[in-house]
Order: sequence, then C-alpha cells, then structure tokens
Amino acid sequence: MAQNPYKDLAERLNSIPNGFPPTDDGAELRLLEKLYTPHEAAIASQLRLTPESIEKIYKRLNTACIQTKNPKELKAQLKQMARNGLISVERTSAGLAFGLLPFVVGIYEYQAGRIDSELAQLFEDYYNQAFGEALSAAPAFHRVVPVNETITHGIEIRPHENVVEIVNKAHAWGVLDCICRVQKKLIGDPCDHPIDVCMAMSQKPGAFNNNAQIQSLTRDQALDVLVRAAKAGLVHSVSNTRSGNLYICNCCTCSCGILRGLADLGIANAVASSPFINQVDDTLCISCETCVVHCQFDALELIEDKIQVIQSRCVGCGVCVPVCEEGALALVRRPDDEILEIPESEIEWQKARSEFRQIDLSNIL
Repeated sequence: MAQNPYKDLAERLNSIPNGFPPTDDGAELRLLEKLYTPHEAAIASQLRLTPESIEKIYKRLNTACIQTKNPKELKAQLKQMARNGLISVERTSAGLAFGLLPFVVGIYEYQAGRIDSELAQLFEDYYNQAFGEALSAAPAFHRVVPVNETITHGIEIRPHENVVEIVNKAHAWGVLDCICRVQKKLIGDPCDHPIDVCMAMSQKPGAFNNNAQIQSLTRDQALDVLVRAAKAGLVHSVSNTRSGNLYICNCCTCSCGILRGLADLGIANAVASSPFINQVDDTLCISCETCVVHCQFDALELIEDKIQVIQSRCVGCGVCVPVCEEGALALVRRPDDEILEIPESEIEWQKARSEFRQIDLSNIL
C-alpha cells in the first residue's frame, strides 16, 4: 500500500477536471481520512473517471502493489464503497463497472445520509481554505435556470433553459435533503430555507424506488417541489451542460457551496448565469424595494428613487419576479455576446475544464 494513500487520492482528485485543490495545513487529507479507510483511499486513487471492470481494476492494483486477495473480495469492497458514495458504479453488459467520483459534484453530495457534525466542520475548514480555487475554474460546476414563468412573454426559451422541460425529460424523480443546508446547520449556522428540496432525476423509470436517501416522486410531485422552492426564494441550478441533467439544486447564497462562492468568497464566475437578465418597467414600478429584499445577489438597488438592475451581479434566476405585486419585473434575453456557451455533454464539459486547468485527460478518463 502507498505510504500515504490519502495524499495519493487527494492528488488524483485534483488531477481530474472538477479539481480538489490542496491546502497548506492538510485540511483536504483530514476530510478524506473521515470518509475512507486507508485501503479504500488506496483503491480509489487508482480508479479512472470512466468506470472499469473488476478485472482491469484488480490488475492495476496489483501493478501498484496495492494488495487485494482476489477479484471476488475486491468486488465486495468496491460495492461497499459505491454504497457509501465514495466511488461510482454502473451496470454494463459485461457486469458491474466502477470508477472515480469527483469530490464535487460527487463524493460530497453522496454523503447526505452519512454527514455528521465532524464531517460538516471538516468540509467547512476545507471550503474556506481551498475550494474557491475549484469554483474559479471554467466552465462553472452549475448553471442557473430561471424560475418558471418569469420570462417576458414572446421570448424564445430553449429546452435546456426551461426548468420544467428539464424535469419533463426525465423518467424518474426524487427529492432528498440539501446537504449544504444540513452541513451549515451541523456547524451551528443554519438558514431558514427548506431543506427537503434537492431534486434527483434519472432516465430509468423507478430508479429511486426503495432508495433509503431519496424519496421517489411522480413528475407532478417533482414540479410541486420546484414551485415550493421558488416560493421560498431559492435559485434553481443544474449541471452546466445542455443534456444529461440528473439533478436540480434549489440553492441559497447562505448555505449552498456553489452560491457561497459568490456571496462569501467573492468569486464572480462561481456559477454560470442564465441567458436572461432582469428588467424593470419604470411605468409599473413603485420603488417599494420588495424585490431588493428578495434578491440574493444584491443585483437590485434603489438609485434616485428608481429600482436599478446591477447587471454584473444579476444571474438571471427570476426569484425576485414573482414577489413584485406590480408586475414591474421580468427576465429578458441577454445580448448574444453576453450569453455563456454551455457544453453539450459532461464529456464536453470535462474537456473544456481540462483545457482551462491545463490537465491531461489521457490517464484519467
């Protein structure tokens, strides 16, 4: 076994597009020590992002002098690691295949059912020291999708820009507690937003039936969760790709690990803005400032008795639109040169992010 399997795993996680930046005091190692046994960390450090067969993994572990008795024992250990959200697993025509999970989005989010106060504090320590580096890379982890029915009538809305269409494309839906708000509560800094609004989706019907962590929903129930989240002032965000969206985070700047990048760390590109931006109708606005109170991004200000949109801060979420009783707010499409390009798929996102971080994907995928 490697002399320090946690260091090897940390370096492996930082070598993939998502990133897992190191800290000066080893906070990332203490975080991994909480999650993995030394042998589990050694195994995970040898995995690739593309899931592989037991036989390939067994051979690589032997080459790296990481001892396992036999493929059968290795399979049992990999299955347990997958159940604990430490690695990925998928079923192929040749059997189960296992792969490396990014820390975010991946390992951390899968700890929703295991997180305790110790893990919560370890994550907070790491987040404050190093996670800003990962949030600063492009493309961003997440992109904002506007709250439904907040866009000016007649403006084209493409399917990947419409949160209802994203839900409709799935064949299974579920909801679970938001690990970000659970984590903040465990460290004694809770917010008032609802916890049970983190949504999961799948193309496989019944994917969340009998799942211990995810409550299975019908499509209509999933849409109801979106409405409940929007009424609570939460921001819809999804993976930063046009296709393959498997979750909808309903986020807040007080707890969300991504949006805190904007609010706490001052990282302007922590989340990709939607293709829309807020617009105020001065003929309807009465300058009551209700929208100012509800904007999580400080993108609305009362200037010379008029509500103004601070365009550099507006992410186009639409959260403020429904709270305006005068109907003075609506989202409009940004100019073409201000709309961020969205990778088509996860692999395209990985390629773009690897180029930004100057990473060689040949030994990772």
